[in-house]
Amino acid sequence: MTIFQLHQKFPTQKSIISHFIKIRYPNGISCPYCNSKDKISLRSDRPKFVNCNACKNTFSVFTGTIFEKTTVDLRLWFYAINSFLNAKKGFSALQLQREIGVTYKTAWRMLNKIRTAMGKEDLKDRFELIVEVDETYIGGKPRRVNYQTLPEKPRIYLKRGRGTSKIPVIGVRERFSGRVYAKVADKDYNGRCLTGNQLLSVIEAVTKEDTIVMTDDFTGYNILNHKKNNPKHYTHITVNHSLGQYSAGNGLHTNGIEGFWAILKRAIIGSYHHVSAKYLQDYVNECAFRQNHGVEAFEVFLRYC
Repeated sequence: MTIFQLHQKFPTQKSIISHFIKIRYPNGISCPYCNSKDKISLRSDRPKFVNCNACKNTFSVFTGTIFEKTTVDLRLWFYAINSFLNAKKGFSALQLQREIGVTYKTAWRMLNKIRTAMGKEDLKDRFELIVEVDETYIGGKPRRVNYQTLPEKPRIYLKRGRGTSKIPVIGVRERFSGRVYAKVADKDYNGRCLTGNQLLSVIEAVTKEDTIVMTDDFTGYNILNHKKNNPKHYTHITVNHSLGQYSAGNGLHTNGIEGFWAILKRAIIGSYHHVSAKYLQDYVNECAFRQNHGVEAFEVFLRYC
């Protein structure tokens, strides 16, 4: 939604509270203390608070959400959420600070809470028919190490791609809907990433049985070719990137998930510049959420925040 539409739809905090109640409690507000729905009454003096006449407690309609203990105007929160969702390649805390007039610490905390809420979404409808699977590496441009003080040692260049010290991310994209699921690949107990079992576990987490899985020629995906390790009967199709093959014709490619990696990396390089390993999954979730929901992202977000 545009900024004009946002201000027109939510001119006051009371209008925001009313809309939030409709989205978050479609079956009626229930008391978090006694789960009662019958004896609930909204307070007129403090619109976001509710009285439960069953257990005599008062609670906020924002209990358990990112707005629960906020002192920031709800209109600023909705502006931040809308701007964040509309920014395809990221929206920095410094930009939010300039636009709504809060401190940098407050702006960063707001965006961090929004990203965390995006990660709460469950993909109830699993991917089916055809999915593209790929992996990428996040961690900045490889830099040359120059041993000027030790002339007997040559200059070396840090490795790119597989074998690099960057952080790997595994992605799965459903071909026809364009939905994406992406997960940071943690090291296993042997200190390895992107093993066949790890790749398979990510695919199984979001796809239905008998799905066609398109990948590049990375050897980790060979696990899909063994019936014993492929209980969901995936059909594995490979595009041989090492030979310069990026499309085998008839829709045999992984260009969709690679396009998502381009958006993720543009967000990190262009808007955020640096992302620590601790928060990388949150930034991945942010880009995936935008990809999956498009124009409906604002209303969907209110259900998960």
